[in-house]
Amino acid sequence: MRYGIKLFVILFFCAASTFAQIGKSVSVAAGTPEDKALSDIYAAPDTPEKIALIDKFIQEYGKGDMELLGDQLYVQTYLAQKNYAKVYQYGEKALALDPDSLPTVVNMVHGAEEQGNTDKLFSVGEKAAAIVARYKASPPPASTSPEDWSRQKDLAINNAQQDIGYVEYAMVNAAYKTTNPAARAVLFERFVAAFPDSPYSTTVREQTAVAYQSAQNAPKMLKTAQDILAANPEDVAMLLLLADFWSDKGEQLDQAAADAQKALDLLAQAKKPKNLSDEQWQQQLSLQKGIAYSSIGEVRRRKEQAAQAVEPLRQASPLLKSNTVTYARNLLRLGLALSDLKRIPEARAVLTEAASLNSPYKSTAQEALDKIGGAAPKKPARKSS
Repeated sequence: MRYGIKLFVILFFCAASTFAQIGKSVSVAAGTPEDKALSDIYAAPDTPEKIALIDKFIQEYGKGDMELLGDQLYVQTYLAQKNYAKVYQYGEKALALDPDSLPTVVNMVHGAEEQGNTDKLFSVGEKAAAIVARYKASPPPASTSPEDWSRQKDLAINNAQQDIGYVEYAMVNAAYKTTNPAARAVLFERFVAAFPDSPYSTTVREQTAVAYQSAQNAPKMLKTAQDILAANPEDVAMLLLLADFWSDKGEQLDQAAADAQKALDLLAQAKKPKNLSDEQWQQQLSLQKGIAYSSIGEVRRRKEQAAQAVEPLRQASPLLKSNTVTYARNLLRLGLALSDLKRIPEARAVLTEAASLNSPYKSTAQEALDKIGGAAPKKPARKSS
């Protein structure tokens, strides 16, 4: 076993100049006192005794690169012990010695995620993004050709991709879990600023607009959605968000109808994403089509075209049934359109159902129902034979 450790260290020492990684590589030659001390540390369980061994290592060898290595060992050990304050303390010490130590920052992200500390997670996650960006932009060392340096950087980024992907996921997940929509939107914006090319960024940009809508910050929501559509005019989620918003407000009605119809046209050609099951995809399609039809119907109702509004609103109802809020709103819209057409029995049936649902539209549906004579009579129970 001892021979294996020595062999690994020798190979690592020889390969250090060519192994592509982000951050400083610290090498220890086999057979040295430092090697013996590190072997004892690596073999020790993550207990206070291991911390004592690292303390001793720092006291005896903790200068230059050995100090950096010691601080990194503290970070790893305190993370295993779930002593998060110490993880951050020694992580910052390691970063002072090597500001581009990506492994150190990744361990700090692990600590912040385990602790549920979103502020810390984002601050260190942004450091990870900055490290990667600096590395990608770094010029070749004097002894390395631009071509070789480019290949080495590509290899290092590829080697680090799992860690980078983890940091991205942890940040997005923490933002999603933030219950305050305004705060969630800010975190989403910070993520996109840090990782603009992440596989998560398109969805996160869309969710930023949704979060601002939930926070009732219409200017921010509109700007975010319009910026997304400027970059991708076929973003179905943003077309529907704007169609829904403007039709509900009774403004920009022609644009709302156009956006909803464009979304329907795109959905007719849409293909299931790989990350969704067939059931999830059908539910998403149903809701999106339902919102589009409901928006078109509401535009027509607002334009006093109640007769033309009824059909799309009827089309929307079964599609929206899995979402109580949008389903209840659509029932209210349909009931109002039917009332305008003096089709009172139909209006009563629809508004009675809308008023029975636990949604923000319950009281409005009841008021509309009261104006046309109250709830629809209940069907008599069938007599059993």
